[in-house]
Amino acid sequence: MSFALSPDAQKKVKAIKLFVLDVDGVLTDGKIIINDDGVESKNFNVRDGMAMAIARRKGYRFAVISGRYSKVVEHRITELGIEEIHQNVSDKRKKFYEVLEKLGLEAKEAAFIGDDINDMPIIEVAGLSAAPKDGDESVLEKVDFVSRFNGGEGAVREFVETVLKEHRQWGL
Repeated sequence: MSFALSPDAQKKVKAIKLFVLDVDGVLTDGKIIINDDGVESKNFNVRDGMAMAIARRKGYRFAVISGRYSKVVEHRITELGIEEIHQNVSDKRKKFYEVLEKLGLEAKEAAFIGDDINDMPIIEVAGLSAAPKDGDESVLEKVDFVSRFNGGEGAVREFVETVLKEHRQWGL
């Protein structure tokens, strides 16, 4: 069971058509594992992926905007059927607006979940914002929704599920 949304956040939920996600610390636990051969690995939560699949079947769209590049992320996000994958992004707000323009959406129609100070430029303009419970304190103070879960441990699932439940669309 997720935390209840404030009345203001409940109003914002009604406009949401797109989920924009950060990766490290949101879809993953934030750890970057590199073996002796330089091969990177990350931990993703399968329940986050299930929530994304359910939401996509309901007509919601997804985009990923990450400050780092990782082949692992490319594989996982592609596996989830998400075409808007933007990595190694230095100006996240600019990329956010580019994605919105490409999809014909407004900022108020986008929900964003991020965890660190480099996500603040999107948090400040997205229609609805969220963070995992282990996000940076400045982020936690600013977002509309703080998950009960850490990044990579179901925070995305809880956020997506909360939005869909507000629309009475959760479930298969």
